[in-house]
Formats: sequence, structure tokens, C-alpha cells
Amino acid sequence: MINPKDWLEFGQKFHGHKCPAMPMGLRVGAAAMNKLGVERAKDGQIVAFVDLGDDHCATCYGDGLQVIMGTTFGKGNLKKTHKGKWAVTVVDKATNRAVRVTPKAEAMLNNKKTAFFTDYRMLGKPASIVPAEVVDPLVNGVMNAPDEKLLNISPIFEYKLEPKKDSFDGFVCEECGEMTVMEYGRIKGDKKVCIDCAAK
Repeated sequence: MINPKDWLEFGQKFHGHKCPAMPMGLRVGAAAMNKLGVERAKDGQIVAFVDLGDDHCATCYGDGLQVIMGTTFGKGNLKKTHKGKWAVTVVDKATNRAVRVTPKAEAMLNNKKTAFFTDYRMLGKPASIVPAEVVDPLVNGVMNAPDEKLLNISPIFEYKLEPKKDSFDGFVCEECGEMTVMEYGRIKGDKKVCIDCAAK
């Protein structure tokens, strides 16, 4: 069983500030992995489809998921669905089993009523300047609440992913000189170029 408390200190260093959303990602990711009985991904063993969008509150949640599950932008096993929600569907590629975990709406709403949001974040103040006495109780609340008070965890269901094939082919763009993955190349006149140079 993975314990989200073991990842809090590292998660806050990775994320850069204290807030309740990143720890929520830790809790959600741990619950998903424990339900599936899987370990943190060293490679692409698990894939996370996170329903976050762009430019809305609490996207910090995604960093908690990356930290605890090893589903990262670099490995390509973290996919944003751009739905503007805080749910995540985690798929175990070896078994085609998946689970969907979401923070309970009441827990999210209660956090939004606190001074962290009303006196700081909603006024455009960065999370890094929020005093410890304001943010620490929120972090502690998220980290210590029982799963049944904090999370909705679905039954396990089948989810078959399309096989992933990484490309190792590349070329040097004949205009800008930058390395480009072959599948992203374009032909411009008699030159092999990148997308940016093709658009010029």
C-alpha cells in the first residue's frame, strides 16, 4: 500500500509551494494505485487521464498525481482531457483494469470557503506568499481525512489502451537547424523542415 504522507515533503519541493490541491493529488493518486494494486510507474506501466483544463483553480492537483504515481509529462503517461474537473482515470496497462477517483465536491467546496482562497488566491495573490498558519491546516486536513470523507473511488472497470509506439527517427531541420522528430517533419519546396519553419 502506498502512503501519500510519505510523498508530501517531496511533493511540496517539486511543486514549489504549499497548497491543498497538490496534496489532494497525492491522496487521489494513492487511492487509485492502492485500488488497482499497482506500484508507482518507473516507465509507462500505468497511464493517468486527468480531467484538468488550463487556467483554472487547483490545477496544482496534477503535480500531486505526477509525484505519487510516476505518471509524468516526460514519460507521456499523464494525459490531460481538458474537462475542467479534478477526476483522474488510472489504467494498469498490464491488465487493462482501470479506476476513476475524484475528490468529493463537498471537500473541494469547503476548501474554497477558506481564507487561503478568499483572502489570497481569489485576489490574485500567489500561493507561495500565503502564511503557514493559513495554509498548513488545509494541507493537514487533506492529508489526514479518511478516504470516505475525501474521495469517490469507482469500482474497477476494463479500459483497453491503443498500443503506444515511440519514434526514434529524427532529422535536422534544413532551415532552423533544430532536431525534429521525423513524424512531425514537413516538406517545404525541396527542403525537409520542422512545423515552425513550414509555417513561415
